[in-house]
Amino acid sequence: MSTGGGAQGAVVLVAGAGSPSGVAVCTALTAAGARVIAVGSSGPRLEAALGHLTDIDLRTCDLADAGEVRSLASNLQEAYGGVDGLIHLVGGWRGGNGIGGQSDEDWDFLERNILRTLRNVSRSFYGQLAASGRGRLAIVSSTAVDSPTAGGAGYAAAKAAADAWVRALAHGFQKDQPGRKAHPVPLHSAAVVFVVKALVDEGMRRENPERAYPGYTDVDRLAAAAVDLFEQPADRLNGRRISLIPAG
Repeated sequence: MSTGGGAQGAVVLVAGAGSPSGVAVCTALTAAGARVIAVGSSGPRLEAALGHLTDIDLRTCDLADAGEVRSLASNLQEAYGGVDGLIHLVGGWRGGNGIGGQSDEDWDFLERNILRTLRNVSRSFYGQLAASGRGRLAIVSSTAVDSPTAGGAGYAAAKAAADAWVRALAHGFQKDQPGRKAHPVPLHSAAVVFVVKALVDEGMRRENPERAYPGYTDVDRLAAAAVDLFEQPADRLNGRRISLIPAG
């Protein structure tokens, strides 16, 4: 754990690091001087996606298993003195066929990946983030929260719950920071929600070269926003829903 400004020297855990968005975020944070802990469920997938990066710590963990996450948090506390950042990119989409078509299997998938993983990692790492001189937590949410459809009801509900959880974390950072009740000291930890319609990467563009992807957010834009979190004051960030949807 570090206390300096910017991402330089910050210890940042990226959950869901083997995904295209995870690779982009890990790459950008590493380039900015952060010490990245890349966490995923598959060691070979992490190695294939991120093994080319130097000075990156690849960790496998079932983030839906609270016990495994607690062990990871304890290990990183011992190894690094705690983390300064948590970028949660675990998710996925399920839905279709209206309200009656929202299956229990789809809901179990959404609750496990979107909400349970977030709840586990944020609870286990909350103390480390709150103690950091530049603690940052971010998730990626969706425009579906504000404009839910019948076919995507489960997805929108899970994303809305994740949004609410992060805003509660933001309240916690503001309330629990030592000294803030007695003295007007600056807030130093923040939780934010990045809002996108959907994400797109170069692999998707290569597979569908004729598709325009209107309103989609490039994973590199998400990565730049993750780095920028460490450049902005916590008071300016905490509790915000930040749109990453491109104009036009």
